[in-house]
Amino acid sequence: MIHISDSAQEHFAKLLEKQPEGTNIRVFVVNPGTPNAECGVSYCPIDSVEDEDTRLKFKYFDALVDDTSVAYLEEAEIDYVTDKMGAQLTLKAPNAKMKKVSDDASLIERVEYVIQTQVNPGLASHGGNVTVLELDDQGVAVLQFGGGCNGCSQVDFTLKEGIEKQLLELFPGELTGVRDITEHEAGEHSYY
Repeated sequence: MIHISDSAQEHFAKLLEKQPEGTNIRVFVVNPGTPNAECGVSYCPIDSVEDEDTRLKFKYFDALVDDTSVAYLEEAEIDYVTDKMGAQLTLKAPNAKMKKVSDDASLIERVEYVIQTQVNPGLASHGGNVTVLELDDQGVAVLQFGGGCNGCSQVDFTLKEGIEKQLLELFPGELTGVRDITEHEAGEHSYY
């Protein structure tokens, strides 16, 4: 479920040496399954362990995950990187904003998962996002842009050269294209 690199494990072990005996770490997601999902790591004293917690055993400690966060931490990675600028703990949880869907899930669920976990993080850096509204009978994903993408002069390029290419590559024979139904005109609804 969660991969913790050797360097991160050693980092946590050093931190835990200064805590009361039996303290482990807790990995969690706040606001799981939403665009505002945030992942975190904290100390987990013995008296904070819940019966429903999932216990992951590592070399120097256990990592505890609350029942709600488990599905959102699939494929999560924690690393501790040291470079010229110092050291940094990184936590990557690609499923925090949306639970991972199974390979046999419906096409629209799989497309929504890719949009939420791969496309929207890139658009968010420009204040934008995209939503899947439906899949039509011809296998076209009908999308709507929001935020910084609404009214953007590059939205057609983003749609055809970015999103459509990526989705057609991931879903060959299932998806035939994408269509934007956003009203990209100046007005109160536009992002300016």
